[in-house]
Parts: sequence; structure tokens; C-alpha cells
Amino acid sequence: MLYTVLSPYLFTDETTILPKGGDPSTNRPKRSHHQPGWVRGHQKDGGDYSKEMPKYITAGGFARARAAEVKAMLKAVTKRPASCHVFETLPKHMRRRAMSHNTKRLPRRLRLMKKKEQTRSKSRKARRRHGNLLLEFNRRQRKNIWLETHIWHAKRFHMVKKWGYCLGDRPTYKCYRPCYRAMSSHCLLQDLSYYCCIELQGEEDRLLTGLSQLTSKEAGPTFAAALCLSGRRQGSVVVYRAGQYPSQPLGPVTFLWRPRTQGSTHRQLWIWAHPTLKQDLLAELRSVCDCSEAVVPVVVPEPSPAEVTPTVDSEPKPKTTPGAKRKRSSKDQSGPPAKKILGDGTRSPTTPVTWKSSSSTTVINDLTMEIIRYRLIGPQSHTVITEAFEAATSCDPSSLWWPEHCKDENKMHLHQQQADVFHLLKGIFSTAELPPGTILGLTVDDPRLTLPTKKVKALPCEKRRELVLSGVSEHCCQSFLWDRSVRDNVIDNKISEQELNRMRSEVLVPGSRLPVPPQGRVPVLLVHQPGKQVGHEMSSWGAGWDLLLPKGWGMAFWVPLVYRGVRIGGLNMSLKHSQNKSAPHFPHDYPDCPAGVHFQEEQEAELLDKFKRRPPAKRTNYIKHGCLAPFCCPWQQLAEEWEHITREGGEEREGAGRSRTTTEADTVMEGRWRPLVRIIRTHSSLRLLSGWCKPTTSKGQRACRLRLPPPSLDLSAVKSFLTSHRMTLVWVRLSLLSGGKPELHGIVCVPTSEDLKQLKASKKAAAPSLPSDKTVEKETELSSASDPNIPITSSSPLDLVLGLWPDPLPSVASHCSRLTLGWVTQGDFSLSAGCGEALGFVSVPGLLNTLQNQPMEHRGTVLLRNPTSLQYRFAKINTRSEPMHKFSYCQ
Repeated sequence: MLYTVLSPYLFTDETTILPKGGDPSTNRPKRSHHQPGWVRGHQKDGGDYSKEMPKYITAGGFARARAAEVKAMLKAVTKRPASCHVFETLPKHMRRRAMSHNTKRLPRRLRLMKKKEQTRSKSRKARRRHGNLLLEFNRRQRKNIWLETHIWHAKRFHMVKKWGYCLGDRPTYKCYRPCYRAMSSHCLLQDLSYYCCIELQGEEDRLLTGLSQLTSKEAGPTFAAALCLSGRRQGSVVVYRAGQYPSQPLGPVTFLWRPRTQGSTHRQLWIWAHPTLKQDLLAELRSVCDCSEAVVPVVVPEPSPAEVTPTVDSEPKPKTTPGAKRKRSSKDQSGPPAKKILGDGTRSPTTPVTWKSSSSTTVINDLTMEIIRYRLIGPQSHTVITEAFEAATSCDPSSLWWPEHCKDENKMHLHQQQADVFHLLKGIFSTAELPPGTILGLTVDDPRLTLPTKKVKALPCEKRRELVLSGVSEHCCQSFLWDRSVRDNVIDNKISEQELNRMRSEVLVPGSRLPVPPQGRVPVLLVHQPGKQVGHEMSSWGAGWDLLLPKGWGMAFWVPLVYRGVRIGGLNMSLKHSQNKSAPHFPHDYPDCPAGVHFQEEQEAELLDKFKRRPPAKRTNYIKHGCLAPFCCPWQQLAEEWEHITREGGEEREGAGRSRTTTEADTVMEGRWRPLVRIIRTHSSLRLLSGWCKPTTSKGQRACRLRLPPPSLDLSAVKSFLTSHRMTLVWVRLSLLSGGKPELHGIVCVPTSEDLKQLKASKKAAAPSLPSDKTVEKETELSSASDPNIPITSSSPLDLVLGLWPDPLPSVASHCSRLTLGWVTQGDFSLSAGCGEALGFVSVPGLLNTLQNQPMEHRGTVLLRNPTSLQYRFAKINTRSEPMHKFSYCQ
């Protein structure tokens, strides 16, 4: 029922509605002696209101005002959302299922709207045409970058939008163990093309001078490492802001030097970085290399449909029979055909990607999405590569890049040497036998020409030769992939799928190999990736190869690799690969980097939102579990509290941890996410800590041999170490001594003397673990709640969440029955080690204080507790002391 709201005035009998165009002076009634008016409320003395009611209204204006209101109301009622159909605007009792295909079932007033709706939307057949499909895909790539394998992944993976890309996270089918078996016995394939490549060109001395400000020799090999500088090895290093080592790190990068050209000091360097640190790294490189002048790219205007001049067709038009369908050709299109986006589709054509120096010849190029990078993980990665690719053969001279190179005997001799090394890979027993970081340049034929008719699992050669390459020579590491002109030539002259299908149809014997055309040669780079470098279980596990190739050839190489029986992994499998290798993963395990801080903020918001979506009765009460921060890790507060504990001389936790005032707690919480805390990455300090922890095997069966015995752990050694490493954390690897599965944000605690006695007594038992500590936790909870020094609820009631501690947090180091050393950033059951393993960070002062008070037989033993559990489990702690590569660098 519709109600019309009129003016809020009250009218007396004397009120007159004037006709249109009437004169109020002639039609005004006579005033009576008593002046009635609108009175607000009850007036005792009958006093009148100061403002009298209007005596007349204009009929036309009144009707127009009411008509506008009624029109707006009817429009709001009859307007339908853009996502619904016409018949959905009807009441439910008038809807019929047949309305979707029979318009006569609709009322007459809605049939016209149905016809407009049908003419506005294209049919599925029209939408699936190649040109329209490309336009739709190009439109969807304006916000997030698509990899060249995006369509392939979108059909088989759960896609996520991260770091400006649309990436495959995990497959839609269960394949965790098959993927692990592929990494352990065969091959796993991943698309890492979202990694950003930054190219530096210039004089070698100037480049090394600028890059030396971003690294330090104390943290390991730098950009000036001899094997890396020669171009024979890939290097990896953690970069910092210029001149700020050991604080303000940016993150890890890998780099490749192009082999030297005889008689030239001009060098070329590729730096591969994660997309989250690209902008910070690019700003630092431009600063240290003095490349402030941006080169604006030349934009080639594309012809619009109106500018395309029709060509005169002298050929007669074919006769068509009445009723026959006309075949749609390219001439029927009103404009130029749509082009597939290759590279970064979100970047503006006028955005500079090149910067040069005004004082030198140094040039910086942003090659993001210009080089495709695939990673093959597993002992048979080399077998898959040698089965899928073949070294290029010589061909007749032509205008293409490869026939031109065939004229040079020196280049062909180099290609033959590279092909010989490539053939030697077939006899390798495992990929891990090669020196880590080995680089091999090669030119291969188009792999689509040798594509098998069905999937075949690539198997190793029957006559395995126990061949261990000492390394690839420096001249064999050269590749034409470094030349931009060659990359552009390869991209522009790629054979289309239509032409390949035509060639297959003309083959006399179906399934036989196709002839290699002159434009079917592609330059690639093979880069060896090292496997597990820590621990003594499954040494070199997870080694493989990285395949680098020019853009536009992604699917041409992806499908042949898939047809060799490899498994495909996504972002989730990259995390598991790093965890099984016992290696930190970026940005998860870099809390002192800006990208790591941002990741932890996003992770906390995501976990908190997931926690709030549960009903209150189904949520875990983390207050009763004694877990202050289940969704984040307050590293800064932990480092400050352990600094206070060690400064007090190791007093009891009641005096050291709970004597903090509210002001101090607020200050800590304000700087919780500030990257003030430092992570130790100096190799000498890590080696010293590892020796003091008495490194053992995963389950602690036997001790590991050390090259040099560490100095004794006494008070003077601890004070000397803490002098240069205050307020620091150290990355550790934790191995459970019994059953159990570590979880994210698990708490690493200090065992008491009674716990160590129980461990010694229970070594003969099958499961050495602590009993449930519910009573102790309840006592701790009650005492914490009754302590007036701990701010329990200083937040507003709207900010309180049932089951979570409000901000500011109390003491994180002494909030439960065991002192807290740190937290877990990755945790799961490791199939490679056969036990539960966790990766995380602990406080260096707290670790040294713990090791100093432990007996020699139990040194390095800690307790691990998951956030949703009250059960403590024994774990062995090991710090990383070995460098990333087993071979030595000359720096």
C-alpha cells in the first residue's frame, strides 16, 4: 500500500487553494476578529503563535512536488538489480519456471524489457570467439598481472591475488604426498615468473662499488664472489639499505653475472627479487648507481577501428546460396584484431622502465615479466629437461637471428660445446651431484615440434654413469638470452599454433617429428638450484634446475614439460619445499624486513577475521590456554623483556617480567611492528651459536661433528657475545624428540630442571613428553588475573574479543608456567626428517641464558607448545651455521 505524505501544515477552514494563475489579493477572505493560528502545545491563556499559518497554496507547485516524490518512490520499487532477470521483478506468486525460455509467460509490460536484455548480452558462442575472448582477458589483466600459464592454472588450481599477480595457490585435488614423492624421486614443476628481474649494465668496477654498499662480507658471499663474478655460478645474498648493515635489511635476492667478453670491461648483471621488495630494491640501486635520469619509452600508437582504411578487394565475392550460413572471416571485423598481452599488462605505456646515469655508462632496466622462470625440483629434473628439449641444429641462412649466428664458426663451436655438456646430463644419477648454482647456456629447438601424443613419464637412462661434473666452463655459461635484440626477434617470429596444426596435418605418418623451421630456435639458460644444506637427514634434498626463457614462449615450454610426467606445485608447495629444506622462506621468515612486517600484519588480520567468524561457543579460549598472541609474534616486546631479564641478572620471572608498568607496556605495543629488532646473519656468530647448542640429528640420536670445537660457554663468553648482539633474534630449526606436529605461532619455552630430570628418566620410554600442564596453567591464569600490575582490560568494550587478550599485552616472556624464548613461523610434520619440525626465531639473550644453565647432556633442549594445546613437548634446537653453498667463495 502506498502512502502519500503531504505538507506538515494544518489547514483551517479559511485556507484556500488557488487555481492556476490566480491572484491572491482578489481571492483573499476577510479576516475575522478572532485570529486563529497554529498553537504548539497547551496554552493556558490561549496565547497565539507568532507565525501564522499560510492562507493559501499554489495547486501547480504542490502537485509537482508530490508527483516528484511519487515518481522517485515508484522508480525505487520497480528498479531491479543489474544481476537479476526481468521476471525476478515480479511477485513470487506470479513467477513461472517457463518464463526463462518463453516470453509469452511474462506480462505484456515486461516483454519489451526482456527483448532489450536479450539484445544487450551476447551469446556464449559470440563471447567464446577468439577475438572477443582476448579482449575479455586483456580487460581482466588491468588490475592483476597474469602469468602466461594463468589459463592452465585457473582450470586446475585455487587462484589467489597476491603482490599484484593472480597466482595458483594449491591444486583443486589432494596431492600433498604425491607432490612430496615427486620432489623426492622424480620432478615437481613450478612457475616462478612473478619474480622480478632487474638488469644492471655498466663498468664492472663502478657496479661493484655501488653494490658493495648493499651487502657485507660478514654475512657471506657478496656480488663480488669470484665464481659468481665469472658467470659460472648463481649467487644469493641478503641486501640492506645503503650503508645500514646489519640493520634495515630489504630481503634475499639471487643474481647472475653475464660471462666476460674478451677485451671489454662492460658487464651485465641480472638481480632476481621477490615482488614485495622490488620497489625498495630498485630505489636503492638507482641511488648507489647514480641512475636518476629516467628514459621515457617510445609509445607506438595503435590504429583505431576508424583509422583502418579498407583495402580494395578485386576478387569477386563468392556466391552464397539462400539459407546458407556465411563463414566469419577476418575481413568482416571492424577493427584490427586483438593482441594477447605479453608481460606486464597493468603497467602504463609511458611508465619508465630504464634509468641511466649522467656521469657514467651505468644503465638500470626493469625486466619484470620479460624473462620467464620455471623451477624443476627433484632428482630427475635433468632427465625431464633432456627428454623435453633438444639442442638446436644448424640451418640455411636467412634474416632470422639463428641463421645469422650459424655463419660464425666461433659461435657454432661454442654451441657444440654447450650441446655436449647438455648431453652429459643424461648420465647424471641425480641432480644433487652437480655443484650448486651451476649455469649452462643453450639454444634449443621449439619443444612443440617433439611433443609426444600422450603423457609419458621421463625415466633416467638405463646405462647410468656415475658422472659428477666438476662444473661448466665459463664460456659455456654464455647465452643469447642476454641480448635484447635476440629476445625480441624470437618473440616476433614465433610459430603460431595454427601453423603448427597445419604442419601436423600435412605429415604423412601421424605422430612423426615435424621439420624444424628457421624460426624454431629459442635461447635458454639452465641454473642449478641447491637442495637441503642443513642437518644430516636427506642431504641435498630438493635440488633442481631453473629454466629461463624469453616471454611469449611460456606455454610452448610448459606443455612439453607437463607431458613428461611432472607434478605441478603452487605457492603452498613452495612453502612446504622451503620447510622440508629447513630454509627460511620469504617473506614469512624475515620479520626484520619491510615485506616481512607487512606480511605479518596481513596474516594477523586474516587469522583474526577467521577467528571472529566462528560462533563464540566454538572459539578457542586462548586466555585459558595461556597464549597471549595466537595470531602474531611481538618480537620487539620479547627482545626488550629478555634484555631486561639478563640485565637484572636472571632474577625470577615475577620480578623481571611482571614489574613492567602500564606506560612501558604501551610503549612496547606501539613499536610492536617496527622492525627495530635485528636478526643475526653473520656466519661467524651463527657458527658459534650452533656449536654451543650441540647440534644433533633431527631426533637427537647422535651428535654432529664440528670442524672446529667452539669455546667454552662461560659467563665471559656470553657477555662478550651479547656486547655486539643485544636486542637480536636468531633463526632456529626445532626438531621434536617425540610425536607431535608443530603449528604456526607455537611457543618455544625454557625447560625447568624438573623437566630435564623427567626427560632423562623417560629416555627409555617410547614417548618422552611432558604431561598436560592444566593445573599449572590454571594457577598461572588466576595469579595473572589477580595481579594489579598487569593491565587486563584497558581497551574499550567494543575492541574486546572473547578468548583473546586485549591490548596492551602483559609480559610475553613470563605469562605462563615456562619462560618464553620465541615463536614458530613454520611448523608441520616433516616427511624428509620423519618427525615434527618447526622453523622460528628465539631471543639471543634468552637462548644463551638457557644454554648456560643447562647441563652438557641436555644442552640445546627446549619445550614446544602449540597455541591451542596445554601439552609441552621436548624439542632439540639447532641454529644455521653453514653457508648457503658447500663450495667456498673467493671474496
